[in-house]
Amino acid sequence: MILSKNILDEKDKRLRKKSIDITFPMDEKYKKVILDSIEMLTLSQIEEEAKKYNLRPGMGLAAIQLGINKRFFVIVYEYEEGKFENYIFINPKIISNSEELVYVEGGEGCLSVNREVNGIVPRYARVNVEYYDMDGNKHEIRLRDELSVAFQHEYDHLNGILFFDHIDKKNPFKNQNNMRAI
Repeated sequence: MILSKNILDEKDKRLRKKSIDITFPMDEKYKKVILDSIEMLTLSQIEEEAKKYNLRPGMGLAAIQLGINKRFFVIVYEYEEGKFENYIFINPKIISNSEELVYVEGGEGCLSVNREVNGIVPRYARVNVEYYDMDGNKHEIRLRDELSVAFQHEYDHLNGILFFDHIDKKNPFKNQNNMRAI
């Protein structure tokens, strides 16, 4: 299983690299990373398991956060208490987005950022994305609100961007009234 110590810290320069596409058929070692990431993210969202394994709660994890310079990430979404939906995005692309912007009311967090960061990270309320699954099949999906934010957060990782790069340094809560809190 992936443990917190396996996740790169924000100071690691590898997090600022642009990740490269996966080629298919997908290497088995990357499939294992995906399955391990899903397990870790699921356990991290269950309080007693998170304590047992010393995991910080997380919803998404990009390959680059594990030092793997490839364009894939996973999101584990708890849609109901104790019920999770897993999303695997390989070579993803945003094909369209809403004009409406949202932000996470309590602030965004990141498993690579071990500190509190205040400010608003503007995100699209909805995104339509195209991606591949582990077998190389192409898919499209429309994501809303929390899933849209999580997707954009992880997608940024693939391009060497960390969430706090979006926060206005002079005015961290700039345009808050023009966006919907989620």
